[in-house]
Amino acid sequence: MAKARNAQAAMRLEDIPNIGPSIADDLRALDIYEPAQLVGQDPYQLYRRMGEITGVAHDPCLCDTFIAAVRFMEGGPSRPWWYFTPERKARLARQR
Repeated sequence: MAKARNAQAAMRLEDIPNIGPSIADDLRALDIYEPAQLVGQDPYQLYRRMGEITGVAHDPCLCDTFIAAVRFMEGGPSRPWWYFTPERKARLARQR
């Protein structure tokens, strides 16, 4: 199925670029059921909460995917999740 070209076209979580069934389930575990609920979310906080909920350390690429999804739903362009890897690495390095 084709992905949404813009935030307004995303009706389901799986419509968001980079979000497939597995990550959509992760978002649902975070009580996010609709794409619009991502607007205003802190993707780093979503990533931290995911670890708290599951009790496991998730691959940091999940954080990149959350960043991509939030930015897209806030009106940004569709970008592959790895576009955000340098940003995530820089931010987490500053927090150490």
